[in-house]
Amino acid sequence: MSSSLAGFASRYATALYELADDNKVVDAVAKDLASIKDMVNASEDLTRVIHSPAISRDDQNKAMTAVLEKAGAHELVVKFIGVVASNGRLFALPQIIEIFLADLATRRGEVSAEVVSAVALDAKLEDEVKKAVSSVAGSDKISLSMRVDDSLIGGLVVRIGSRMIDTSIKTKLNRLEMTMKGVG
Repeated sequence: MSSSLAGFASRYATALYELADDNKVVDAVAKDLASIKDMVNASEDLTRVIHSPAISRDDQNKAMTAVLEKAGAHELVVKFIGVVASNGRLFALPQIIEIFLADLATRRGEVSAEVVSAVALDAKLEDEVKKAVSSVAGSDKISLSMRVDDSLIGGLVVRIGSRMIDTSIKTKLNRLEMTMKGVG
């Protein structure tokens, strides 16, 4: 992320946090932002709306407002993303969301972790992963972000801050391949 993108994304995230805090809706806003992040990651069309310079600010605003209202997003989130779109900054929405959620986790004393799995985990497995990450991180307050990357073939990649634990089959196969190349 470029420093200018990080700078204004951080200012937007801070402004949203202050608005949410003033209105005592931080949890609702955080939940909506996490949902929006998932929707953007799952939808090529939504990603295109956010990133395409060919779509006017007004059309971006209308499209995002329609999606957010249908999803039942909090009024503050709908208005905020409308302002971001009107200002021509919708392309930075993923970074704004990341910064907001990371800042919230820090304010709450939570440790943020991202878990990437080859397949979607059911609630039981997700709970087991959360317990394992909690013990590794040394904290009961874990903010866990889950996503699926089928190229891993199997296993998990866990990022806790700057630490990464990679137990994916893809990585193990790559290591085996490198070892075998070194032998020959």
